[in-house]
Amino acid sequence: MLPEFLRPSTEARDQNSRTTVVVGMSGGVDSSVVAGVLKEQGYRVLGLFMKNWEEKDENGVCTSAKDWEDVQRVCDQLDIAATSVDFVREYWDQVFSEFLEEYRKGYTPNPDVLCNREIKFKVFFDQALRLGGDFLATGHYCRTGLRDGVTRLLKGSDPNKDQSYFLCMTRHEALSRTLFPVGGLLKPQVRQIAENLKLPTARKKDSTGICFIGERDFRPFLQKYLQAQPGQFRLLDGTPVGQHHGSAYYTLGQRKGLGLGGQGEPWFVVAKDHARNLVYVERGTDHPALYASELRAEAPFWVAGQAPAPAGTALKCAAKVRYRQADQGCTATVLEDGRLHVAFDEPQRAITPGQSVVLYQGDECLGGAIIREVGRDG
Repeated sequence: MLPEFLRPSTEARDQNSRTTVVVGMSGGVDSSVVAGVLKEQGYRVLGLFMKNWEEKDENGVCTSAKDWEDVQRVCDQLDIAATSVDFVREYWDQVFSEFLEEYRKGYTPNPDVLCNREIKFKVFFDQALRLGGDFLATGHYCRTGLRDGVTRLLKGSDPNKDQSYFLCMTRHEALSRTLFPVGGLLKPQVRQIAENLKLPTARKKDSTGICFIGERDFRPFLQKYLQAQPGQFRLLDGTPVGQHHGSAYYTLGQRKGLGLGGQGEPWFVVAKDHARNLVYVERGTDHPALYASELRAEAPFWVAGQAPAPAGTALKCAAKVRYRQADQGCTATVLEDGRLHVAFDEPQRAITPGQSVVLYQGDECLGGAIIREVGRDG
């Protein structure tokens, strides 16, 4: 059933049989394969699904109910128990309310990083242990390794699916008791394993959109929670060029949904003045105003529990300012006030306040911080 490299020896399988693993199951193919692989490797496996959102999507479908049905089908196929837990209140209090507050301040937050930190690897992780799990397992494309007695977060083997960016604020204590069985696989291998195990989710489309909320027409979705405040689109020289729905709804580098036409290159958001409800736009994919060479970020989080260099010490490393971005060479410095300064070797396009800057050394994810200020001087 499994590729040779995933099949344990008889001795290892016997040892695995004494270990209980709670698999965080979303109803997707990745977590389904995690459950299937662990079951085939002899572990005692329990599937655990969490419901974090109650609202139906635009088509009137409650996606969490459909996902729970898929989890049950997979668990029936694998002959393992499945249970569900409701974290709707926790998700609202610890993730979505902060998500909205960031938008109110004019930032563009990343709910996936926050959800992993506050829900998946905190309250959900704790629930897995309460259910008797020795380990939690998830379908994230990342890996772990041990160095100096501390569990480190490593990139997944598939560069197109690596999700270490989203786990940059995960505690090493939680990582030490978490398994990532698909982290060393490529996505086509995962699909093939799902087919081999005859899992009902083998051909299910990957989920996208907001963490646990799904794909939405984003501005109308936000307008349910944030009051629209129409204002002006302006050029950087102050010339008005149109009306917008509210600066909170726009993000740096945005091209679609601006409603600005006319002859010439496409329009892009290049800056915002949220206090004055102004959104600045210019034409051209490579307009100089889209690029910046440095940033300042707050509340840096280090996976290993401490910064890799003392405050004031420059650290040569790599960084990403968005998911799936290639590693960008940089120098990172923890400032005396606790904030993080990152100076890039080359200017970066559309660095966005509210998003996460994530630092790497080789395959190791060191941690991340929330971008607050962007600069164009070296």
